[in-house]
Amino acid sequence: MSRTSSAFEAAFTPDAIASASVTASEVSEPYLGPLLAKWGGTSFNGGMYRLIRPEDIEDWVRIAEGAFPSFRDRLLPFGIDWLGRLFALDLGRTVTGSPAVTLLEPGTGEALEIPCTAESFHESELIEYREESLAASFLEAWLRAGGTPPALNECVAYRKPLFLGGSDTVENLELTDLHLYWGIAEQLIRKVRGLPLGTVVEDVSLRK
Repeated sequence: MSRTSSAFEAAFTPDAIASASVTASEVSEPYLGPLLAKWGGTSFNGGMYRLIRPEDIEDWVRIAEGAFPSFRDRLLPFGIDWLGRLFALDLGRTVTGSPAVTLLEPGTGEALEIPCTAESFHESELIEYREESLAASFLEAWLRAGGTPPALNECVAYRKPLFLGGSDTVENLELTDLHLYWGIAEQLIRKVRGLPLGTVVEDVSLRK
């Protein structure tokens, strides 16, 4: 990890750590490799942000590509926020010669380009632009309303996705299983892609 890595560690306090796998794999990206080796499977700041364990990356690639097939063979997922949004490096897009960060949103069905490398995202973006990156004040509103901080296997999800007309309010949030949320979101996103606004979506089921 670079000599500036302490900026992220100083700003984000670990609050939960997942058990390591006996089949842990390595990540070759120069900044992410050491970061995930040290902090993969850890959530920070009351569940606001978590880093993915290296051994779980392949699973998250499959999940992300299912919902966003245009990114097939391009993603290196590394982080998830309290809303279940997935942060990944897009190997098909670069910033200053390195893969750039992309945000995949299950609640809006959108993929947003972030003009950062893995290092600048953690050492600058998450610190200087925490509100824009992690919706920090929305999390505070959720907690003030009596909501619970999400555990490592949970997220605070939209009851009705924004792309189906749901409101971007605390009243439209609920605590749920992270993988369950993405499983439903994947099917809904694929169903509505290319459909006219207001189309009714039916017959969504969970696959094991």
